[in-house]
Amino acid sequence: MRVCSLFASRSCHIFRRLQQNTLVSSSTTIAAVRRSVTCNEKSGYYVTTPIFYVNASPHLGHLYSAVIADCSHRYKQLQGFNSKFATGTDEHGLKVQQAAEAAGKQPLTFCTEVSERFERLFRSCSISYTDYIRTTELRHRQAVEHFWSVLWNKRLIYKGSYEGWYSTQDESFLTPSQVGDALDSSGNEIKVSLESGHKVEWMKEENYMFRLSAFRSQLLDWLRGNPKAIQPERFQLAVLQWLQEDLPDLSVSRQRSRLQWGIPVPGDANQTIYVWLDALVNYLSVAGYPDHHERWWSVAHHIIGKDILKFHAIYWPAFLLGAGLRLPQAIHVHSHWTVRGKKMSKSLGNVIDPLEHSRMFTTDGLRYFLLRQGVPESDCDYTEEKVIKLLNAELADSLGGLMNRCTAAALNPAQVYPSFCPQAFPRDQGGRAAAEDYRMLEAVRNLPFVVEKHYESMHFYKALEAIGACVRQTNGFVQRHAPWKLDRTGGKDQRWLDTILHVSLECMRVYGTLLQPVVPEISDKLLTRLGVRPDERSFETLDFLPRLWQRDSPFEGRALGTDTGVLFSRLESQKFKNKKSHFK
Repeated sequence: MRVCSLFASRSCHIFRRLQQNTLVSSSTTIAAVRRSVTCNEKSGYYVTTPIFYVNASPHLGHLYSAVIADCSHRYKQLQGFNSKFATGTDEHGLKVQQAAEAAGKQPLTFCTEVSERFERLFRSCSISYTDYIRTTELRHRQAVEHFWSVLWNKRLIYKGSYEGWYSTQDESFLTPSQVGDALDSSGNEIKVSLESGHKVEWMKEENYMFRLSAFRSQLLDWLRGNPKAIQPERFQLAVLQWLQEDLPDLSVSRQRSRLQWGIPVPGDANQTIYVWLDALVNYLSVAGYPDHHERWWSVAHHIIGKDILKFHAIYWPAFLLGAGLRLPQAIHVHSHWTVRGKKMSKSLGNVIDPLEHSRMFTTDGLRYFLLRQGVPESDCDYTEEKVIKLLNAELADSLGGLMNRCTAAALNPAQVYPSFCPQAFPRDQGGRAAAEDYRMLEAVRNLPFVVEKHYESMHFYKALEAIGACVRQTNGFVQRHAPWKLDRTGGKDQRWLDTILHVSLECMRVYGTLLQPVVPEISDKLLTRLGVRPDERSFETLDFLPRLWQRDSPFEGRALGTDTGVLFSRLESQKFKNKKSHFK
């Protein structure tokens, strides 16, 4: 994957070098660059979301993790990778045990009901996972038991006594420096986690301990030797800061008398495996551990929220090092969503139901908003007004308006991909094209490189910014030349009109292709309307405006697809309010 991950930067360098003296065909350059990059490791890619805790229904943050992973998975598939995408539910632990008791249900029944809500949400939002894992499955239990046995046999797990602070809400053990004072709702003094704000309790019990302290130097070496192991950089720096302090050994079991809902420790029925050790092994379970995991585990990428960074960037790598397994290729961290500037919480009544909002704003609309506004490095704010404003401006008006204009029967009565006239729009500046038109072509030629670079780093918002800027340039191109004012009875005006439409459709074909990982339904509608077949939609076959370089275009003269209406319908605030009351 090292060669593949460097593809965008290497190809951009070659492209710029070839551009120095003259305007070159980007499509020819792209093809040449891609042929020059040998990518034997391109066969496999494995991306995971966290498995989601089933003590409550899915919220917007869960969907955000899933959409990021789905976009990455779809992007890799369009590049030609054989991609595996895993998500699922974390179903063991004290919180789940207590939630099931409060609901008056058996734990497995309770877990199944909540897990099915996650599956329903993901299906509704076009999350194209290839594997949905539940920690109550037999394959996972067998993987966890084997993993435990490996650590035990290496004497990395020992029987000991744990005394300290524990957060049931976070399922996390805490050091004294991670705990502070607070008041509960009744005004009583309590101890809380400084990171999450959740209540903690003092716990003393005999259980099994993992020798986490033995791995501090190895973890430091890993991070210092792999500056992109945790992305974005600020999160890698945070982990390095944590590792400046000593790592205490970690309790990896609970007494069975306190926690019945979990996997028993092999050989000790009085102890239950700690929920985080259990849950983290899911990534290996999906990969085929313990016998058939190497193919996928060698190309693993984790998508996580910043609240579970410590578990994934310290505990998990230490467990893997202890078991003699590779570490993930990268851990991609994202921040959280607030609602009108406040953290989502049941007490405030501001928890966003993602399924409801996907119905109100459409599946692709909500996906687009999350990836367009979501910035991995910092928390992002969600309001219905922001969603409506963004989707109307960028999907309905800018991209949708461009498609409607250029495929309208008034301008294109034959409903075909029009012909390109090289005399009207020559390769070198001249003809009827303006200087701004050539700048637009240059931007669109470079766009696949820019987008691939940002997709690789999972800065999807930057990719969408770049696409949006080019869409605006193309709208400006159409507006500047006003094809509706040209004489459509034949001659030079007709050839120029056809050329304007040909260039515009070529630009839209690029946008539709590049947007597929983000908005699959809208992209399919756009590309189908342009007459682009399914086998002509991969990144590798993208060949922008070949007629400019006096090469044949497979699209010129081809019939457009059926007109199925507007690309994305404008959203109205009043309709949104009515829908919201309907869904309650």
